[in-house]
Amino acid sequence: MSDERLYDDLAAWWPLLSPPEHYAAEARAFLTILAHARGQDIGSLLELGSGGGHLASCMPGALDLVLVDRAPAMLAASRALNPDRTHVEADMAVLDLGRTFDAVLLHDAVMYLTAPGALDAACATAARHLVPGGAFLVLPDLVADSFEESTVSGGTDAPDGRGARLLEWRWDPDPTDGRFRVDMNFLLREADGTVRAVHDVHEMALFERNDLWRAIRAAGLQPVEAPVRIAAALGSEVFLARKPA
Repeated sequence: MSDERLYDDLAAWWPLLSPPEHYAAEARAFLTILAHARGQDIGSLLELGSGGGHLASCMPGALDLVLVDRAPAMLAASRALNPDRTHVEADMAVLDLGRTFDAVLLHDAVMYLTAPGALDAACATAARHLVPGGAFLVLPDLVADSFEESTVSGGTDAPDGRGARLLEWRWDPDPTDGRFRVDMNFLLREADGTVRAVHDVHEMALFERNDLWRAIRAAGLQPVEAPVRIAAALGSEVFLARKPA
């Protein structure tokens, strides 16, 4: 059973759990990879599942960037961080903005596509919003082919005395169902020193590499080899494709 309070009443804590400035290197790498696939610099970008907008906050101001997420609380946090960007509350599986972009980015939000057919629908959405020759980048944190139980920790403090710490436990209670479970445990300190503990459960999709490439190809997109050095530095799986010109 999923709680996913991080995307609801706990969304305001996200900047302390994972500070926006930590995304600068990723932002540069993603734009470089997309430009490689496009064959030229990216002038417009659609981010599907943009969350709190931390990655977007590290993107160049001149970039025409549209941020899409289905969680109102995360979009509110992103609007505060990225007031000059366009935000859209929508499900990426059915999104149709009536325009196209040089590139589409689907970061770790791909792991929340647990409904049957949701991955195919998201890839079709990406293809629908790409210009001919446009690039599509998908970056799941984990894939089934190499999944191992693991933990992640983080968090930081604010000048006003607030602080947050995270322990994230990734494990798979049923290796046959194409999903894994993430138990997120937060310690949240208010400015007055009051500390509370919150346990938040997230159920995520665990795709095999072949599942992702199949959905990308089914959307009419052609796989592209990502720059090896940059992709390796990211420490996550990279799925890069181009819409035929």
